[in-house]
Amino acid sequence: MNFLSHYYFERYSPHSERILGALLPDLLKNVHKEYNFHPQCHEEILFAHPSTRHISEGWYRHVEVDRLFHNAPFFLDHCHVLRKELEPILTHLPIRASFMAHIAVELLLDHLLIVHSLVNPVRLYEHLGQVKASQIRQYLSVLGIDATEFLEFYEKFIASRYILDYAQIENIAYALFNICKRVWTFSIEDGDYEKLTDCLTRYRDKELGGFRKIFYDIQDNLT
Repeated sequence: MNFLSHYYFERYSPHSERILGALLPDLLKNVHKEYNFHPQCHEEILFAHPSTRHISEGWYRHVEVDRLFHNAPFFLDHCHVLRKELEPILTHLPIRASFMAHIAVELLLDHLLIVHSLVNPVRLYEHLGQVKASQIRQYLSVLGIDATEFLEFYEKFIASRYILDYAQIENIAYALFNICKRVWTFSIEDGDYEKLTDCLTRYRDKELGGFRKIFYDIQDNLT
């Protein structure tokens, strides 16, 4: 799941550190995609202070939410159907339709959460801004990370507030192509953004009317 969908499961938490933790695995991979850490190996240290314990609790919830989501028929079925819809649009590009379908399903869920006012993305950014840099540095140091590069990225992430742009579905197309450019080298042709936006709009309106159920199902199965 993407950032806003993870926030959905922590939206009532009073602890900004826990909300950061729920996003932290993906935030770290935005800095270095090879990052792969296991905070549970350092619980004796991380659970000794409330702020770092809250971050770990959010992290654990992130992992469990992703496990439930990626194994759910909802996700698997929508990836399969949307891939077929995307293939004609991507024939002249090196992008794998299965890759884009995976990311598109997640971004569309973030979009729908905003459109239907199920989460407040502004409040998410407020929470992230309330976590002290010293707390983040302390947490990452236990994981063996020099936090300098991450904190530079984190400040820009908060300042940009780009998740708010997901309220407009045309911005989802831009985000998808930008994500794909991290993997493949290609140039966009005239009409590509419009074709992708049309495809996503049709898919949202036709196939995602019952999107709330996946959030309810995950919530019911969280430990």
